Amino acid sequence: MPKSKKITNQPINLTDPQYYLNRELSWLEFNNRVLHEALDPRTPLLERLKFLAITSSNLDEFFMVRVAALKQQVEAKVSKLTFDGLTPQRQLDEISFFLRPLVAQQHQHFENVLRTQLAHHGIHILDYIDLTEKQRNYLDNYFEEQIFPVITPLAVDPSHPFPYISNLSLNLAVVVKNPETEEELFARVKVPKVLPRFLALPPELGIQHQGKPFVWTGIPLEQAIAHNLESLFPGMNIQEYHLFRITRDADLELEEDEADDLLLAIEQELRKRRVGGTPVRMEIKSETPAAIRDRLLEDLELTENDVYEVDGLLGLRDLMYFMSLPLPELKDPPWQSVVHPRLQRIREPNIVGTEVREIEEGKDFFAVIRERDLLVHHPYQSFSASVVRFITTAAHDPNVLAIKMTLYRTSGDSPIVNALIAAAENGKQVSVLVELKARFDEENNIYWARRLESVGVHVVYGLVGLKTHSKIVMVVRREQERIRRYVHIGTGNYNPKTARLYTDLGLFSCREELGADVTDVFNFLTGYSLQKSYRQILVAPVNMRDRLLSLIHREIENAQKGNSGRIVAKMNSLVDPQIIATLYEASRVGVKIDLIVRGICCLRPGLKDISENIRVISIIGRFLEHSRIFYFYNNGQEEIYIGSADWMPRNLDRRVEVVTPVQDPDIAKDLQEILGIMLADNRQAWELQADGSYIQRHPGEDCPETSSQKILMSMALNSTAIASTLINSKKSSVSLDS
Repeated sequence: MPKSKKITNQPINLTDPQYYLNRELSWLEFNNRVLHEALDPRTPLLERLKFLAITSSNLDEFFMVRVAALKQQVEAKVSKLTFDGLTPQRQLDEISFFLRPLVAQQHQHFENVLRTQLAHHGIHILDYIDLTEKQRNYLDNYFEEQIFPVITPLAVDPSHPFPYISNLSLNLAVVVKNPETEEELFARVKVPKVLPRFLALPPELGIQHQGKPFVWTGIPLEQAIAHNLESLFPGMNIQEYHLFRITRDADLELEEDEADDLLLAIEQELRKRRVGGTPVRMEIKSETPAAIRDRLLEDLELTENDVYEVDGLLGLRDLMYFMSLPLPELKDPPWQSVVHPRLQRIREPNIVGTEVREIEEGKDFFAVIRERDLLVHHPYQSFSASVVRFITTAAHDPNVLAIKMTLYRTSGDSPIVNALIAAAENGKQVSVLVELKARFDEENNIYWARRLESVGVHVVYGLVGLKTHSKIVMVVRREQERIRRYVHIGTGNYNPKTARLYTDLGLFSCREELGADVTDVFNFLTGYSLQKSYRQILVAPVNMRDRLLSLIHREIENAQKGNSGRIVAKMNSLVDPQIIATLYEASRVGVKIDLIVRGICCLRPGLKDISENIRVISIIGRFLEHSRIFYFYNNGQEEIYIGSADWMPRNLDRRVEVVTPVQDPDIAKDLQEILGIMLADNRQAWELQADGSYIQRHPGEDCPETSSQKILMSMALNSTAIASTLINSKKSSVSLDS
């Protein structure tokens, strides 16, 4: 191992706010990197629209949760400083200053660049004023037949108070004049969410592009409404109309200690969320007159600092609509996850009722795990052919006695939950912790909790004061007069849909100590337990913080003895000030530290005498980097861990998290290879600077483009091809011998 620069160990206060980046501003930097994918001409055109939509959706959630919380603190006159030294009001000011030019850039790029490029490829998002007479007639008829019956205009006057504006809704502020009295009146028209945001014209009215077949021509829904307001206000003269959009506080306020029924309490809070909390942002067209603007601000109790002016289309999150167009040449090449080589020859269960009839020779899933631990890497390797198959096989295996599982987020049509229901119906003991407090997935989780309970599954809703974020499954199986426990410990949610978009890892094992540890975690979740120690795994909030700190301190001690120290950690966010200060300590004694942090990072790398040995990169690509991997050199006795926890106070102190050591040497090498590939990325990687900004890496003349996600896709395909060749060669040898 090459030795890093050692720093003179002069006393320094490593908790000084100047050594930390603000969490909220770091998140905005992350969203800026996502926006860059929309600006980057190397990104396929429709994928650029997708990234614009993601950026907009991210900002919506940021305002609904983070900005809303800061505004509440200001209102409550909270003056406590963050560990980076900012008050709540100062953070709001910094957010506004940082965000306004980015919002302007986002909208300008769509209007001035992407809209033109879309038209070049036959996708014409028109304005109503640009339509031909035939096109207008079609849309006017469509309005009368399909839109008009859905809309309810709301007057605002002494007998009609200002209407409630729902969260994330598009609205028209309309001024009409009564021709009999010459009185100007104000009204609000909501753009209904039950209708498509973009109205397509039929092919015969669409714009043909360079002789190519018709692709898509249409207008935004709000423009069809705006140009038919006479139908909504008959007899009135339409004076003006202006589009605006409201964002409200959407975080749940739960008093868990006082809730007799957590499920009922969350249902009540969800009803409040549908209506929405206090307004926190208003997006409005820049040409909106001051009188309309002031009236909206007064009625919504907002300030000028809460207003974001937009030139062009409001609500860019709806651009995701265009990803449904059948234009593969304008999207990333399709990716089909491959089956892990060791799982290509396992028996597929043919399920008839409750009976399983095997239809293919080969090992069963449990035999593969008994051979040695198995690591799967999604979405490069199939989630359905590994995790879903594992649980489905267990549900129908007559030797399986029990299945225990944690569910934080899952899909609406979850095959995993259906397998758990089948397991309960097959007489197995099934226990599931469904985390009802998973933000913005509460309603889905309530639905599944009730479904599971209805078939006799033991459902636990979570622990008071803690979110259960761990990703663990345990299958208890009787084998030759003994009981064996099979476990899966993952970094991502048990959601087949997001498993195609998020990079995550999962470890299958039947090691005795690991099974015993996971059993203890489930007892902690479902019963009463004060267990403070575990054989192998790290569990938050019990021992994870202390164990992580001790692993970093071990590298410090080795470096102080003149040996090499090395840490590589991949995660979503790095926020915890105690962990950061300890990493600074490690850097100061010469430990070389590489951090791969997709999102928020509050650590400042490259500070003289503080963090000169720390490098931080962020990788933003077609897949959302979600896996957590932690590597410690340990004086040559390397240790590597995977699990569900980021290095944030909420993960270490307020969530139930599980991180497991990887003991299989081949899997450990695979994980080190993944880390090495990511550290070498010069296509999707961004390097964090000491001031909190990021600089994207670019290939050089002597350095070819290295995209970690493309390399990992290629490696997955190659491993499958090699495995298929070996299988076919074995088949050939058998047939020849016979």
